[in-house]
Amino acid sequence: MTRVTVSSKFQIVIPKEIRGQARLKKGERLVALFKDGVITLVPEHPLKSLRGAFPGMDARDIRDKRDRA
Repeated sequence: MTRVTVSSKFQIVIPKEIRGQARLKKGERLVALFKDGVITLVPEHPLKSLRGAFPGMDARDIRDKRDRA
């Protein structure tokens, strides 16, 4: 378990080993979530980055016509 310290400006440094595992890059934005006493940082990825993530899947297979508004 890696420990971090909150600075006087309420900043933390994400340890190098975690940055590497999460493949974080300089300037990347994170979303901070707080639930049940736990702080979670999630990388913010634009929806365009998901294009091609599911090759061979057709959007028509996901929703039925009656579900569309």
